[in-house]
Amino acid sequence: MTALLAGVAHGAEAPTKATVAAQAKLKAQLPFADDQDFDFARRGFVATRADPLIRRADGGVAWDLSAYDFIKGEAPASVNPSLWRQARLLSLHGLFKVSDRIWQVRGFDLANITFIQGDTGWIVIDPLTTTETARAALELIDAKVGRRKVVAVIYTHSHVDHFGGVRGVIDEKDVGTGPGDVRVIGPQGFLEEAVSENVIAGAAMSRRANFQFGHNLAPGPDGQISSGIGQAVAKGTVSFIAPRDIVSRTGQTMTVDGVELEFQYTPGTEAPAEMNIYLPQFRALCMAENANATMHNVLTPRGALVRDAKVWADDLSSSVELYGARTDVMFTSHGWPRFGREVIGDYLLSHRDAYKYLHDQTVRLMNQGYVGAEIANRIKLPPVLADQWFNRGYYGTMSFNSRAVYQRYMGWYDANPASLAVLPPAEQARRYVAAMGGAGKVRALAATAYDAADYGWAATLLNNVVQADPADRAAAEQLARTYDQLGYQAESSLWRNIYLTGAGELRGGVSPPSVASTSPDIVMNLPTAMLFDLLAIRLNPDKVGEGRTSVLFVFPERQERYLVTVRNQVLVGRPALEGATAEATLTLPRALFLQALFSGKPLAGQPGVKVEGNGAALVKMLGWFDAPKADFPIVTRPE
Repeated sequence: MTALLAGVAHGAEAPTKATVAAQAKLKAQLPFADDQDFDFARRGFVATRADPLIRRADGGVAWDLSAYDFIKGEAPASVNPSLWRQARLLSLHGLFKVSDRIWQVRGFDLANITFIQGDTGWIVIDPLTTTETARAALELIDAKVGRRKVVAVIYTHSHVDHFGGVRGVIDEKDVGTGPGDVRVIGPQGFLEEAVSENVIAGAAMSRRANFQFGHNLAPGPDGQISSGIGQAVAKGTVSFIAPRDIVSRTGQTMTVDGVELEFQYTPGTEAPAEMNIYLPQFRALCMAENANATMHNVLTPRGALVRDAKVWADDLSSSVELYGARTDVMFTSHGWPRFGREVIGDYLLSHRDAYKYLHDQTVRLMNQGYVGAEIANRIKLPPVLADQWFNRGYYGTMSFNSRAVYQRYMGWYDANPASLAVLPPAEQARRYVAAMGGAGKVRALAATAYDAADYGWAATLLNNVVQADPADRAAAEQLARTYDQLGYQAESSLWRNIYLTGAGELRGGVSPPSVASTSPDIVMNLPTAMLFDLLAIRLNPDKVGEGRTSVLFVFPERQERYLVTVRNQVLVGRPALEGATAEATLTLPRALFLQALFSGKPLAGQPGVKVEGNGAALVKMLGWFDAPKADFPIVTRPE
């Protein structure tokens, strides 16, 4: 068992003859003789770490470079051959020289960390997810290229795998905007988006992310292979330092340590706050996460606001128009670089065409009356686009993304009156199973479908049995075996992870979360107003009943006062107006409030905590909240 992601075995079923045949059929259809990606991915390799284990301060393993050493040679029957190819490319790790004065450390985390050699120090682009992996990357380049101080950090966008390791490369006390200060640069909206990304819906997103990334699957031929844009998410310390220099428009320029930077501001593409970076001295273009070597997610399975495929395509057009004629090397925050002006131009335009086709053809079918599920089963990229490896669905898929485009324009409702007031999943499943003659009959029908390699229909049938009766172990095992085959055949790493995690939980129950959904650094940067939004979404109306109360929260060190009221089973927190009064006033350092909110630390007896007025009102209100659940069931439903 590898040290990284040493998840529970999911008791995998062997690939069936039908799965073996499906893998062989796909392999015959795709251009495996095209090995340009391997040339690009290996180009400029310098060295990697001698010790494969990157450890946390507590001795635990944040990252294991040897975890994916098994990904060599031909694909086993338990892995889609196209996904295996992508995993081989992403499993390459170490320090790479991209071009003159541009270096990347790849394979140390889900994302890449890029080092630009300035006149006196390193300019770091996207310092990974954790401090441990970022520090290891800095140590590697210092050892192989020469020790330099970090003079600037640039965040290309607001996802945690691109900023969480920042304290591994710089100290916040050195950060500023003056001469000699370490610059921290990010796109407009970065702070708000970075700290809010996983807060309001954090528990649900985190639980679903366990499925998406296969956090609890052990790496191996019948387990976790890849995350499509990188191998996995590091399990270390997530940190945060807010940017001081803000990029707010395309064409904005900065010079940092003698390096000219030109920015393309691309909000609403892969992230709500994102930007590309052009380096004219080196004729190099950083495309952030807007042009990874895969189709990306327009809607991520873990959950997020839907992205705009049209805006994404339009911004890729702009990238080519702005920089195409003057770019000789292109690198991204995931995957490997591209070299040569024509190669890069074709890559970006073909990538653009894939997102534009996705958008336009989804909307065309939508306007012909097709609903999301129908479009998802009809839409396919034309061969001229689908046969480009970088347009394959290793992360996002045409099927999933088309439903996201439909959702963006039309929402969840398909306009069929029968969809207005559907039954809850468990109740609907019980009625379906009864109508079909009982669980035994449905299991028999599913067995017939499984034997015919109709795994999708078998899963639909068995899901109803399991939803109706989670204690039906025969159905759960039968469904797990079906998910195994669907996972083996999936070209999307995320679909594979989801299927195999589902199979594992059907066999062994809900797995505890293995990656933290937030960090103290991120929490400390939350706007105070958002803290009361969090309280509001934890209020249980059944506990409130007809209760009413009001509490004034005072954070003296920030000179902030918030009036929180509960009435009509609704909590509202607003900045307190002059002269506002409440049943109780709670004065305390904001840091203590954060600890109580996120770690359950009691406030009673803590220094700096003062309650005035009716203390019972405060106690009453605190009893009305539910803690979010990080381990709710997914493949079965809670009662």
